[in-house]
Formats: sequence, structure tokens, C-alpha cells
Amino acid sequence: MFEPLALACVDRFTGIQGDTRAKYKKDVLDNMVPWFGPYSVEDGEGSILRSMVQDWVNDMEAGRLAPLDPRDRNPRTAYKPKTIHNKYGLLSAILQSAVDAEPSLRASNPCGQTRLPRLDGTEDEEEMVFLEREEWAWLHECLADDAKELGETIAETGFRWGDATALQPRDLRRRNGRPAIRVQRSWKKDEDGKSILGPPKTRKSRRTVVITHKLDRMLRRRAKGLAKDDLIFTGPEGGEWDPGTFRRLRWIPAIELAAEKYGLIKRPRIHDLRHSHASWLMAAKVPLPAIQGRLGHESITATVDRYGHLLDALDDEVMAAVEWAMDPNAPLPGFLEHSGLASATDGLTNVPRQMSGLAQEAWKDASSMVQYGAEDDSETVFVVTVDGRDVPFADRQHAQDVADQWNGDHADEIDAMRADGWSEDKITRRGAIGPEEREQWSGGGPVWTRMPDREFVHTALASYDPDGALSYESLPVTSRWAWEFEPDSFTTKAAEFRTEFRPGGTTEAHARGINRAAVTRAFEQARADALAVCSQNPNLDSVGAQA
Repeated sequence: MFEPLALACVDRFTGIQGDTRAKYKKDVLDNMVPWFGPYSVEDGEGSILRSMVQDWVNDMEAGRLAPLDPRDRNPRTAYKPKTIHNKYGLLSAILQSAVDAEPSLRASNPCGQTRLPRLDGTEDEEEMVFLEREEWAWLHECLADDAKELGETIAETGFRWGDATALQPRDLRRRNGRPAIRVQRSWKKDEDGKSILGPPKTRKSRRTVVITHKLDRMLRRRAKGLAKDDLIFTGPEGGEWDPGTFRRLRWIPAIELAAEKYGLIKRPRIHDLRHSHASWLMAAKVPLPAIQGRLGHESITATVDRYGHLLDALDDEVMAAVEWAMDPNAPLPGFLEHSGLASATDGLTNVPRQMSGLAQEAWKDASSMVQYGAEDDSETVFVVTVDGRDVPFADRQHAQDVADQWNGDHADEIDAMRADGWSEDKITRRGAIGPEEREQWSGGGPVWTRMPDREFVHTALASYDPDGALSYESLPVTSRWAWEFEPDSFTTKAAEFRTEFRPGGTTEAHARGINRAAVTRAFEQARADALAVCSQNPNLDSVGAQA
């Protein structure tokens, strides 16, 4: 029968949190069993049919009572298209489990070919409320004193409620010399509805977010005297700030007061501070990948799907970029001046040539200008071993943050190595180990006294024999996160390239940078230069004679 199979199916779902499992079970009991409870999931007499699923979708859209609802019950809610899509997805997964059972209980999924209410792309816009800066200022002024600073934190960081209210003093960090917050836990519910602290919503939600000095001072003032794992924000009676209590006693009264005092028309939810934060960043022309990282979205697609309709704020920049591309005499778009992409095409039409056919063209080692050493080499250091390289830090937290981030960046690669049967020694070497406390640093190079920078670098490499034949070529472009302490991999330039003559007689073409399109173009130029070097190779005649 439908009910026991549906509940058992939800129990077997993997990769979901306790509160999500409880929500799915409630959905089964409230919004499916009143329609499908008397029917079997097996093929045959009394089975669930496609027409029943279609009737169920229409009933949810219209808010009609279910066949098993008591006639005197209150009217049901007419669900919006997005909600119906979500509930339909759960029902389809449950009935598909009957198809996939061993042995199979039915030949096909009755949810197949059911047309759902149309999502026209406006629903998310209607559900989300974006506050203008002035509107947020009104609302902030009207919040009770014990709620203002929590509101400020959510509005400035774009944190989810569960992330902001789970902050602890140990989460206050620094990144690249700036104050920052490390998001590493969040409030959630277990299957019994009890609040528990656990990891954030997704892997990308575990992140470090830079903040203003003003917010940092406020948070550190609140953290003063607290244990490192105490809550920075607590409810009126201590302990977790319950979201329902905050909404009822702090948020709604502030909205009503702002409406009365300033004429605020919008009715935002607390979560709309997160949406507003994203809209402010877009209005300031912050690139989408930066917004994705700040909000902790799992992919750039999630950011575009949710906030893509706000991109019309960039229309002027788009048209300026098009005019610049089409007209060589057009001015460089203003936003490119500060984006790191302005130099993407520098030197690619008039490439500096080698002084002689065998001269090397090398880029500067970034480590010579970006690392800062500790003044006293005898100080205690904290060493992280990353990919077999020892990296020393003066601050334990910087070392821990680097280790955590490195392991997060390489998690998929390490999982793949383990699945392919690599030895545990090699797998461990690829990851980050530590930090290990040492009395002093006796290795080469300086000690890091700040958090090193990290860039997503694209790389391409090819090697040519003296006669110009291709001896090695990697994938056209490979990409990974690179750190400042990796001088062979790290760069902050949009694109750079070099050609290098190797002692064995080969010539290497190498390009790298943080802009993939620019790196691809630079690589083509590097390859052309490498072939030119090959044509001037003094070993070429001897190679031909030997042939």
C-alpha cells in the first residue's frame, strides 16, 4: 500500500538532514496519503493510476479537499506552481522506488508525462523581497535594541538565519589582512524537531567571508568574555535565538513600525535580508563568482537562477563592453579597469620576442614579492604539509584555515584517487596534514604572518621536439585553486605565457592566468612562439642529419 511504502522510501533516502526527512514524512501524510492512501503501488487492481496523479496535481493547484478529507475540515491551501513541482518530485521519487524495487512492483511510474503548472520565471521574483538601502535603514531603526546587531550581521554578510545565530567567538578570523568570519556550523532540526548544531547546508556553505571593520568591532565586543564555543547571539533568556520567536516578537513589530513611521510598503521575511545583500552586491557590479562564493552557493548556476533577473543593472556595462570589442577606437569599459581583466589582451598582438632563438622568456616568481616572513626565526611556528610541501605559519588559525580550505578544494580529487585504488600514502600526501606546532622554523623560505591569497588558475602546457613535432600536450586548459605559497602555479594576472628551451632539445609553451578565455588565447600565442624557437634551434641540423 502507498503509505507504508512511501514512509519506508523516505527513511531510505540518503544524503539528507534529519529535519528534511521529517518534512518529507509530513508531506507524505498531509498531502499524499489523503489521495493515495487506499491504493496499492503494485500493478493490478486497486493500483495508483496516472489519472489519479493528474487529479492530485489539479486539486493542489485549486486548493480542493482530498478524497479522504473530512467534509467539515477547513479549506486546503492552493499551492503555487513551485510548491507543486517540489511535492510532485517527492511523489515521483517514491513511486519510482516501486518501479526499481527487486523484484519490480510495477512496470512504469504513474507520474510520467504529467503536465505541471507552468513556472514562468516570475514566481521567485514575487517570493523574494529586495530591500533598498533606505528601506533597510528604516527597518533597522525600528528593530528592538537586542535585535539590531543580529539584523546588521545578516544584512552585511548575506548569512542564512541558522549560520548567523550559530556564530561563536572562534569564528572571528582574518583573511588577507581583512576581518572575516568563518562559517563552519549552522542550526538545523533533527527528526524530532530539536535544534542541533551541525555543518552548514552544503560543502560550499563552509566558507570564509570578509566583513567591514565596523561589523568586526561589534562582533568582537559581543564576544569579549565569552568562551570560544559560546554563542555570540542569544535569545532574551539565553541559548539559541528561536526564529519563530524572533519573527513574532522582533521582526513583525519592526516592519509594522517602519510602515507607520516611514511608509514601508514591503513585507520582507528575515531571509530576504540575504536576498537584499545579493542585490546590493549586483548593483555595485560585483562579479557573479564572488557573489556565489560569499553566499555559499554550490554552483554559479544557483546564483544565476536565483538572482539572474537582477542583471539588467549591468546593461550599461554590457553595451560598453560590446562597443569596445567591435570598435578598436572605443574607450575601455570602466569596469574592466578594476576587474583584473584589462590586461587580458596585453602583448598578444605584438609579443616580445626572444633576444636569440634559444633565449628563455620566464615570468617572475610571485613568492619573491608576496610572502612576508616572521621577524624572529626562533618563534614557534605551525606547519601545514600540503601536497608534500611544508608551509610555515606564525598563527595557528591561519594554518588551520589553509589546511581546511586545501582539503575542501581537493576533496573530489582525493575521493577519485581512493576509488581508483591509489595507496593511502599517496592519497594522504595529496591532502593537507597539520598544523604541526614546532619550536622554530628551520626550513627554507619565510614564515607566513598572514593568510596567503588563493586564485582559481587556468593552465595549458605543450612541448615540441627540435623539428617542431609535438612531443607532449596536456588537456587544452586545466584549472585548479592555487595558493601564493605555490610559486610555480600561482598568479593574479588574467593571462601570461612563456616559451622555454629545455636542455634536452625540446621547447615548452606554457600559459596560465585567472581568466580562462584569455589563457586560451595566450596559449595559442605561446605555441606559435615555441614553433618559431624550434625553427632556430641549432640542434635541428644535427637531428636532420641523424635522421
